[in-house]
Amino acid sequence: MRKPPVQKRAVQKRAGQDKAGRKAKAAPVQASGACVCGAVRIEIDVPARWAWHDHSQRSRHAQGAAYATYVGSYRSRFRVLEGAEHLTRYEDAEAGTTRSFCARCGTPMLYERAGSHTMVNLPRAVFSERTGREARYHMNLAEQADWTWAGEKLVPLKGYPGVLWEPPRKKQPARIVDAMFEP
Repeated sequence: MRKPPVQKRAVQKRAGQDKAGRKAKAAPVQASGACVCGAVRIEIDVPARWAWHDHSQRSRHAQGAAYATYVGSYRSRFRVLEGAEHLTRYEDAEAGTTRSFCARCGTPMLYERAGSHTMVNLPRAVFSERTGREARYHMNLAEQADWTWAGEKLVPLKGYPGVLWEPPRKKQPARIVDAMFEP
């Protein structure tokens, strides 16, 4: 008895597969951001390469905050959608960095390092969507400002809804020095 010939089944295309039935790459997703006045609009492909908190004095000073949170992206995955003519650059030769700001409203938009030509760093706060990376790294902690909130207990401020404050620490009693007991 002869076996019937084996018929090749046609590859049925499913969602997420290419013509040969292999897993297809998803179309890139973007996260967009803008300066405060909206003159400069940027976009990166998600996920960002990395994200971190920078406690350095230079970043703190440039951002006007206790620390700056950045997302890093390959330049090939970064685009200025509108307002490139509104970007003003400041080059810090000593640090080997360049920072770009919106000339209209002053929002920090780009942070570039001289030795990293394929990457660009962007303040996380300019993005309205998720960037695909959580900032889990802290850099330059040795330069952290002494006034940075470090997770101390906060309590509601009576009479001011939505305001929390750090109560003063209890003073330690003064140590009495008695010459009779000192060596």
